[in-house]
Parts: sequence; C-alpha cells; structure tokens
Amino acid sequence: MLHGFTGNPQSMRQIAETLANAGMAVDLPLLPGHGTDMSDLIDKRWNDWSSTAEKALDALEKRCDSVVVVGLSMGGSLACWLAEHRPEIRGLALVNPLVEPPDKSLRDLIAGMLESGETVAPGIGSDIAMPETAELAYPGLPLEAAISLFEAVDELAPRLADISCPVLVFTSRQDHVVPPTSSDLLRESVSGPVEQVFLERSYHVATLDYDALEIIRRIVEFASQHTGRPSKAPAS
Repeated sequence: MLHGFTGNPQSMRQIAETLANAGMAVDLPLLPGHGTDMSDLIDKRWNDWSSTAEKALDALEKRCDSVVVVGLSMGGSLACWLAEHRPEIRGLALVNPLVEPPDKSLRDLIAGMLESGETVAPGIGSDIAMPETAELAYPGLPLEAAISLFEAVDELAPRLADISCPVLVFTSRQDHVVPPTSSDLLRESVSGPVEQVFLERSYHVATLDYDALEIIRRIVEFASQHTGRPSKAPAS
C-alpha cells in the first residue's frame, strides 16, 4: 500500500487495517522524506520512493504467494511503475492515480518559481470534501521533488500498456490535485481488465472522505479475489 506525495500512511491506514483483519499480510511503507518534516522531502527524488516501494514488494513476496498493490495519487504512480516492471503482481487498486503527465502550464509555473529562488509551493494535501477531516500532509510542495515525480510520470505513461494485471481504479469527479482524465488515460491504456468506479462525493484524498467505506469494501473484495483468499469484506 502506497501513500501520496507530501502525505503519509495515515491516508491509507484504515484500508490497511481492514485488509489485515481480513487475514491478509499488509505492508504500508513510509516513503522517504514523508511523515517527518517538510525539509526532509526537498532533496528526495523518484528513485528514493520507487526503491522503497520495490523493497516492500520484495519483502511481501518472500512470505506471500500473491500480491496486490494499492496506491493513492503518487502511490498510484508507484503502483503502476511496479506493475510495468513486475508482471507477477496480481492486481492494482488505485485511488485517483497520477499517471497522466502534467500539462505545460503547471511545469512553466514551477520553473518560474524556481527561477525566482522559491523552493516550496503551497501544499496540495488534504483535498477532502468531508468537513472536519484532514490529511496529515505537509503544508508545502517541494518543487524539485515535484519535478522528479513529473519526469517519472513522463516515462511511466507511454508504458501503461505493459500492465496486464486486473486494475480497480477509483476516480473522484471533483479532484483539485490530479485531473480525472488521469484515471481515464489509465483505463484506456492498460492491457489488462479495468473496473473504474466514479466517486461523486469525495475529493482527491478519497480514502479519508465520504466514499472511504465503499472504497475499503471494494478493495478488500478485489484483493481477496485476486489473491485467492475468501472474501471478508465489511459492509459499506
């Protein structure tokens, strides 16, 4: 299970605990530079996050017959990257994944900020519709780290057809961080079967939003189906 950029495992914990209670082994790594102080993320890059994700996959494969990868936002990018390189993965469950390269206007904006000497932009965390619910994300967005993520997505997107495992993707109709078209690109590009679930009430961090219970129920059913375990999905 892989959390998003500037976030931490808090955004995925309820899903992880429910999967564990359903009898599955779960690994929810803290990606480098996250969950501590924002300054720790400034010098971190895609290779740091992807190597951590791959190590977590290796550890699970040593004690499990089959593995499904779950990802939110950048965690979805990492999950797709793993599936492109590791065809033994049995399935992907993705929530508002970033797989569509960001447009030129955003890149130009970041380039201009860097040229002016800025290193951090306003934060993108806690995009949640539900009142009084918050993601424990950093208050800022380290720009060089974001560029590294964008460059990785540039390489990731043309290879989406290499993903042949089943994919369950959740797409928020209103997402102020990753455009819904990113999920559409995924659905249209991968070579395996795709089930797309549209979320009408939740924003980007849907795992902490109004549709969280439905997301959890479907992910438990999906993971059970594709790992060959009896389903113990909770009621929605």
